[in-house]
Amino acid sequence: MTKKAFVAIVTCFNDDETINYEATRAQVRRQVAAGNNIMCAGTNGDFSALTFGEKVKLLEEVVDEVGGKVDVIVNAGMPATFETLQLAKEFDRIGVTGIAVITPFFIACTQDGLIRHFSTVADAVNTPVYLYDIPARTQNHIEPETARKLATHGNIAGIKDSGGAQETLAAYLQVSKDVEGFEVYSGPDHLVLWSLQNGAAGCISGLGNAMPDVLAGIVGGFNSGNIAEAERQQDIYTAFRTDLYQHGFPPAMVKRALYLQDNSVGASRQPALLPNAEQDAKIGETLKKFGLL
Repeated sequence: MTKKAFVAIVTCFNDDETINYEATRAQVRRQVAAGNNIMCAGTNGDFSALTFGEKVKLLEEVVDEVGGKVDVIVNAGMPATFETLQLAKEFDRIGVTGIAVITPFFIACTQDGLIRHFSTVADAVNTPVYLYDIPARTQNHIEPETARKLATHGNIAGIKDSGGAQETLAAYLQVSKDVEGFEVYSGPDHLVLWSLQNGAAGCISGLGNAMPDVLAGIVGGFNSGNIAEAERQQDIYTAFRTDLYQHGFPPAMVKRALYLQDNSVGASRQPALLPNAEQDAKIGETLKKFGLL
């Protein structure tokens, strides 16, 4: 099975914080040229700062730009099942490879509540649904046994794990080995190669916004059987991650690193962190260290 690299693409904004669709299209073209697939409206895409209508238009623009050249997954997850369901139906209408559903945030959920939430969405659309676990941001975690129960649903195709714990990722991977057709996509940038070697279908990375060719190199090296090259690229990716993330909140650092490479991407909507001149200088040094600026 050929493994796939997805980049959780940034949403580009104008100075007045409206979406810059043309700049976003340019970022899509950049990732497609590198050989990466696209995740739209994820954590690195500022999804929580976008309106319902903007998410629908954003996906329409991205799908149009992709033109079938790569796969597109879009995140429909919101705190309420009701809104998540409405978004998922719109995304189903537009047509994508998969609909990711981040765990509800702000609202504390039981595991039974999560099963009802995800099952309700998966029942209502034809597009395959992917669970999306990122407990540090949502405060709700999909336990591996919950994933196992959901894996038997006919329209739940897998899970994106952004928890950061290798132990949890390993548990999800065991589910994928036990339940045919259930895929695991890893989120932690330092575990891309490890996850591929242990059965993951691929990765979904935010860091790939700033370093698309290296991400593609890890997955491409693995797919071609050139593990030494995959390891070399993973070492670069991990070192870049360590250097960049020491400066602040990872999604904000990725967006700012990309901004310093190409300011057409704009800043994030407020109240997201805006690095100051001192922080920009540090991020710039990291970019220069890795030949990205």
